[in-house]
Amino acid sequence: MTSSWLDLPADHPYGITALPYGVFSGADGVRRVGVRVGDQVLDLGAAAGSTGSGTARLWQQPSLNALLAEGKPAWESARAWIVGLLSDPELRAAVEPHLHHLSDVTLHLPVEVADYVDFYASEHHATNVGRIFRPDGDALTPNWKHLPIGYHGRSGTVVVSGTDIRRPMGQRKPQTEDQPVFGPSVRLDIEAELGFVVAGATELGSRVSVDEASEHLFGVLAFNDWSARDIQAWEYVPLGPFLGKSFASSVGAWVTPMEALQAAKTPLPQQDPRPMDYLLGDDLFGLDIAIEVELNGSVVARPPYSTMYWSPRQMLAHLTVNGASLRDGDLFASGTVSGPEADQRGSLLELTWSGEQPITLPDGSTRTFLEDGDTVTIRYSAPGADGTRIGLGEVTGTILPAD
Repeated sequence: MTSSWLDLPADHPYGITALPYGVFSGADGVRRVGVRVGDQVLDLGAAAGSTGSGTARLWQQPSLNALLAEGKPAWESARAWIVGLLSDPELRAAVEPHLHHLSDVTLHLPVEVADYVDFYASEHHATNVGRIFRPDGDALTPNWKHLPIGYHGRSGTVVVSGTDIRRPMGQRKPQTEDQPVFGPSVRLDIEAELGFVVAGATELGSRVSVDEASEHLFGVLAFNDWSARDIQAWEYVPLGPFLGKSFASSVGAWVTPMEALQAAKTPLPQQDPRPMDYLLGDDLFGLDIAIEVELNGSVVARPPYSTMYWSPRQMLAHLTVNGASLRDGDLFASGTVSGPEADQRGSLLELTWSGEQPITLPDGSTRTFLEDGDTVTIRYSAPGADGTRIGLGEVTGTILPAD
């Protein structure tokens, strides 16, 4: 196990085996790239200058996109350099002045998001939704086990954790009305997902294979895809999600490199029928990531990412199989993470079975969907290389009334 001169507890979730990247600003308001270690953030540009590293230009940026554009060998070298900074006692004097406590900085969106795609990769979630909306039909649609279903979202409404979320307005069709009505969503929901940051630009018309996907998967971050279920239900036939999804998606401030998740790799569930050849390859891994959904301070669900049907490598390969190009800073999300148990469902739609089974909070109040003033926080953790668990950050947001 690599140790740090910071003298962090061995079980600290943000020790030297985690080292997620983020973008922060101090009193000067200048945004730059840092890495979280313990309850502090290291200003990497300043540390590079103090130690004579030639990497300062990568860190003196308002996003991670410059690092993303460098490619996987540079990502690995950067991480090794950071580990060296934090594990070599002789560098302590040069590095320590550039550590800032988290309470003294402001965290920002870590990536300038290029394109955003949302998948639907949980069999348990898809089955629950199918049973809710098609109680007399097949829970899964005929295509579900043949390809990772997804849709393109709106990158401009991806916001960093802590951003308040305004209740969206739109058309909806109440069952008691003959015609649609316009107004605030009354079935506002969450979706506990895992986001993947993508890099390595490709040319239009080219494809990324499953085995090439690791060259483009930079890291993961916390993700909550807010959903207006009533707006979505009225609009989605025949083209799919639109305004019920595009009003906001919240991401965590920290991006954990894939290199930190080697100990979290786990086999996928059995895929039957056998996927097409372009979706097959080496190391079709899942991830043993624990998720905790908290509503107004109370844990309401613990979805396990290890149950997801499709691998992130398969999702990325499918995303490009038609020749769609990648850009540095692309983002895709897994879709709602749900497990087989009732307390492992990653959305209120499932937890309350479309409002038929309200959940009761410790203060005695009940919820079917989100009310104004509600705060949702979703936390993530994974096994670390040293046998402890590492933190993958959290994503939080509070619902404001419709404007």
